Amino acid sequence: MQKDTLENLFENLKGEFDINDPNDGHQDRFLDKLKAKNMVSAETKKSKRFNWKPYLAIAASLVICLSVFITNQSEPEIMDLASVSPELSETQDFFTATIEAELKQLNNERSPLTEQIITDALEQIHLLEEDYQNLKTDLNEIGKDQRVIYAMISNFQSRIDILNTVLEQIEIIKELKINTDEPKNTI
Repeated sequence: MQKDTLENLFENLKGEFDINDPNDGHQDRFLDKLKAKNMVSAETKKSKRFNWKPYLAIAASLVICLSVFITNQSEPEIMDLASVSPELSETQDFFTATIEAELKQLNNERSPLTEQIITDALEQIHLLEEDYQNLKTDLNEIGKDQRVIYAMISNFQSRIDILNTVLEQIEIIKELKINTDEPKNTI
């Protein structure tokens, strides 16, 4: 049926087909048009540049994530008594507040007579603080070992004992000063 339809179509259009030769230069004009079209497509390919923006956004995101990761890795959490338990946190706060209060009181008692004893006490406190930093390192390395925790508490108590002893000695020095400065009335 299609064959009949196609044959009928060609029979109907028999005299209407253009069978003449094209004009002179037709082929050259056609080739010129093709070259012009190829040049335009080549220029559009050259003008299209690689779009770096999406890749830059991805790279920036990776740099930020990596820097956050490295920052978290380089700053390990340093444990102290407060990080072990809430009760020990309260204990640490108490000891710290007590030591600070006694250090203020000690600094208020400075005088030429007490300068040497205060300086010696502060050196001992400084050594105990260095020991405490070492204990914090041990706590990080070993974990929540009871011996390290007791040593940390003992360190706080030693600092408070030193401060109390020095304050008592300062009171004795002040009393001796008062007693020696009093005029003696002898009859």
